[in-house]
Amino acid sequence: MTDDLPGVDTTVDDGVLRVTLNRPTRMNAVKTETLVAIADAFEKYAGDTSVRVAVLTGAGRAFCSGADIAGRDLSAPPRADTIDAANRAAAAIRAFPRPVVGAVNGAAAGVGVSLALACDLTVSKESGYFLLAFTRIGLMPDGGASALVAASVGRARALKMALLAERLPATEALTSGLIAEVWPDDEFDSAVETLVQRLADGPSGAFASTKNAINDATLTELDSAFAREREGQLVLLGGPDFAEGVTAFQEKRVANFRR
Repeated sequence: MTDDLPGVDTTVDDGVLRVTLNRPTRMNAVKTETLVAIADAFEKYAGDTSVRVAVLTGAGRAFCSGADIAGRDLSAPPRADTIDAANRAAAAIRAFPRPVVGAVNGAAAGVGVSLALACDLTVSKESGYFLLAFTRIGLMPDGGASALVAASVGRARALKMALLAERLPATEALTSGLIAEVWPDDEFDSAVETLVQRLADGPSGAFASTKNAINDATLTELDSAFAREREGQLVLLGGPDFAEGVTAFQEKRVANFRR
């Protein structure tokens, strides 16, 4: 069974829900409607007991390169549509009552990090990387990233990732505790399928109780993070640093935030 959603392919087969970001020419950069489609998919199948495991991944060479800011109209007033959609998507993944595998097949940047870490078991290709790129365009992390990253790697590493906006290679993401596993690129697809089948064949009730208990214990600040990030991001979206950051991005130059 297949659902047609904007920028997202959703299929259900043999107890496996597969949600695939499918904007490969944009490295799966997300628009508001893309994030809404992700949330819709997880919410739609949350009550379907025939689904025993879910997989979130990307088509092509990236998992998700963040929000699509190409052609952004800087004269428009700040809007919360995309922030709200990102929060809803991350919340829907976290609340899904069966295990969710985040199969990071390449770059995970910006809100892509939030989507990946909202999953229960986040695994990556060896060539993959994680990048909180928000400060490069004068913004702060959103989609729950401030809670999801810190819950995984602690305050010091989370601040380093968020403030310096440096790539964290998949192997370092594994050793730092950000993700669960890394496999060589040529083994990734088969390794993901082995993991998915193991989860599909396992005790779904025990898995649900286990993921909920651990998520409830470690993500106590997630809802508060959504609210804090929304408030802060709306202020930043209307500020001069964001305007400079987007202009620099569009002009393919380094942003000058001190001018």
